[in-house]
Amino acid sequence: MFDTVLVANRGEIAVRVIRTLRSMGVRSVAVFSDADADARHVREADTAVRIGPAPAAESYLSVERLLEAAARTGAQAVHPGYGFLAENAGFARACAEAGLVFIGPPADAIALMGDKIRAKETVRAAGVPVVPGGRDPELAEAARELGAPVLLKPSAGGGGKGMRLVRDLTALEDEIAAARREARASFGDDTLLVERWVDRPRHIEIQVLADGHGNVVHLGERECSLQRRHQKVIEEAPSVLLDERTRAAMGEAAVQAARSCGYRGAGTVEFIVPGGDPSSYYFMEMNTRLQVEHPVTELVTGLDLVEWQLRVAAGEPLAFAQDDIALTGHAIEARICAEDPARGFLPSGGTVLRLREPQGDGVRTDSGLSEGTEVGSLYDPMLSKVIAYGPDRASALRKLRAALAETVTLGVQTNAGFLRRLLAHPAVVAGELDTGLVEREVDGLVSTDVPDEVYEAAAAVRLQALRPEEEGWTDPFSVPNGWRLGGEPRPVGFHLRVQEPVEYGPRGTHTVTDDRVSVTLDGVRHTFHRAADWLGRDGDAWHVRDHDPVAASLNRAAHAGADSLTAPMPGTVTVVKVAVGDEVSAGQSLLVVEAMKMEHVISAPHAGTVAELDVTPGTTVAMDQVLAVIAPVEAPVETAEEEK
Repeated sequence: MFDTVLVANRGEIAVRVIRTLRSMGVRSVAVFSDADADARHVREADTAVRIGPAPAAESYLSVERLLEAAARTGAQAVHPGYGFLAENAGFARACAEAGLVFIGPPADAIALMGDKIRAKETVRAAGVPVVPGGRDPELAEAARELGAPVLLKPSAGGGGKGMRLVRDLTALEDEIAAARREARASFGDDTLLVERWVDRPRHIEIQVLADGHGNVVHLGERECSLQRRHQKVIEEAPSVLLDERTRAAMGEAAVQAARSCGYRGAGTVEFIVPGGDPSSYYFMEMNTRLQVEHPVTELVTGLDLVEWQLRVAAGEPLAFAQDDIALTGHAIEARICAEDPARGFLPSGGTVLRLREPQGDGVRTDSGLSEGTEVGSLYDPMLSKVIAYGPDRASALRKLRAALAETVTLGVQTNAGFLRRLLAHPAVVAGELDTGLVEREVDGLVSTDVPDEVYEAAAAVRLQALRPEEEGWTDPFSVPNGWRLGGEPRPVGFHLRVQEPVEYGPRGTHTVTDDRVSVTLDGVRHTFHRAADWLGRDGDAWHVRDHDPVAASLNRAAHAGADSLTAPMPGTVTVVKVAVGDEVSAGQSLLVVEAMKMEHVISAPHAGTVAELDVTPGTTVAMDQVLAVIAPVEAPVETAEEEK
C-alpha cells in the first residue's frame, strides 16, 4: 500500500478521499488554489500545497503544477476524485511518466470510453445493447432515418452539456449548429453523435470494480432518473424498477463493457431504460472514475469504494467474487448545490455563516463546507451530499426528508428545501420516476412567496436589537414601542426585502437568541435558524435585507424612466458588447455573466441608450449589483403643425 497519496481535487470529494486515506493510515496531500487557501479539505489533509491562482486552468487543471506538488511531498500515487482531470487520459499518462500511480483506470481505457462514438462501437462488439443512432459525418442523415425525436450529444465530455433534444426535424440543422458551438466551447471538440430519444426514460447505472488480475464484478445498480437540465439531483440504490433477473442481466452487460476496454478500478456503466419495458436497456456511456453518487452503493453493499480504488491501484486483487456481493436495505442521496430555486436555479454564492449538517442514525453527509467558507463562482456549484439509509425505500425516504429539514447553510442559498419537497412528491414516493419528471413538476416544487412568519421573525430580530440592554431608567424615546410625544402610539414597522420590498410590523410574540428566533402567529409557533440577515428552516433559507424606501426613491428619480440591469447571480462578467452612448434594441444581448460553469446573457429590456456601464470583461460582480442602465427612447413630441 502507498505511504502518501496526493488528492488532485477540492471540495467534498477531496474531503471524502482524505477520510478513507486517514482510516487506512495513508498520508494525504491536499492541493489548493488561492481561493481555497482556508478550505476544509486543506485543513483536514496531513499536508497541503498551493498550486496556483484561483482559476482552475491555472491550478486544479494544471498537470505540471499537480505533478510538481506530488514530487515535492513524496507522493507515490494521485487520486483525481471526479471532475477536473479525473477522466483526462493525458493526465493519467503524465502521472505514469512521472513515476506516479494514477488511482483510476489505464489511460487507454479513459481515452476509449471518453469518446462516446468509439465507446458504443466497442461495447456493441462485446454484445452490449446500445441505443440506435449515428455519428458524424452522416449525422443529419442518421437523424432523419431514426425519425423524431432524436437526441444530439457531444462525443467528448458529459454532464449534459451540449445535449439537445430535437422533436421537430425541420429545425435539425439549426440544432446541430447550436450543439456544435456548445460542444466546442465546453470540450474543445465539436464532434456529435445522434441517438433515438426514448420518451420518459429511466437512467440506471451499474457500478463495476475491476482489478489487475482479471477479476471484474458489479455492485448492483443506482437509479439516477431524477434530473434537472440533464444533471442528476437525487440518486438511489437499488432501483425499484428492476427485478433480480434484469439486475443480473444489466450487471453482466456492465461487466462485459468494462472487460471490452481493459478496465481497472472503480467505474460506472450508464444505461437508458424504457420505463415500460426495463428488459430493453441500452448502453449510454461509461464514466471512468468514481461517481458523485457512489455513497448509496457503499451503504447497500458495505464496501468502501475509495478504499478499493486504492487497493486495486496498489496491485491487490479483489477479495470477493460476484456471488459474495449482496444488496441490503435502501439508500438515497440528495445533492446540495449553491443555487436559488426561486430565481430559476441560478448559481448563488456568499459566505457560510451558519452550518448544520446531519450525521448518524442512518444519515451521512459528505461535505466540503465549514462555517466561514466562501462559496464563489469559479467552481462547481455542488457543496455537499446528504445520504440516508434504511431497511427499505420508504424508511430511507423519510430519513432523507428529515435530514434535509435539519440541513442549515445560511449565507448561501441552496436547493435543500426544493429537494425535500421533491422527495415528498407522490410520483417519487411511488417510485414512478423518469428523467423528465423534475422539469414537468418544477413549478409546483418551487415557491417564490415569502411566508408571513419569515417577515415576523426578521422584524423580531430587528426589534430585539433596538431594545436597551441596561436596567434601570430608560429613555422613552429609545424604546421601540411606538410611543411618541403628544400622540397615540404608532405601530413599530420595518422596511424589509427578500425579493420585493414590504413594510412589516411585528404582531406576534417572539423569542430571539444568538442562533434561533421563534415567533408565534395565530397560535402557531415557528422556529428559525438565524445568522446575520439570514433565516432558515426545513432546508429553505431567506436573506431578509433592510430596505431604504427613500434611497430607492432617489435612485428612481436619478434614472427617471431608465432600467437598471443587475447581476442575476454572483459571478464574473465575461463579455461586454456595448459602450456608454450606444443605442440598443429590445432584447439585444448586452453582457454575459458566468458563474459555476453557467452563462447568463443580460439583454436590453427595451429599446434605448446605454446611459451607464459599470463593468468590463473580467469584473467580479455580486448578485443584484448594477451592471448597466438603459435609458428608453424618448417618444417624439407632436407639434400642432404635425397634427394637421
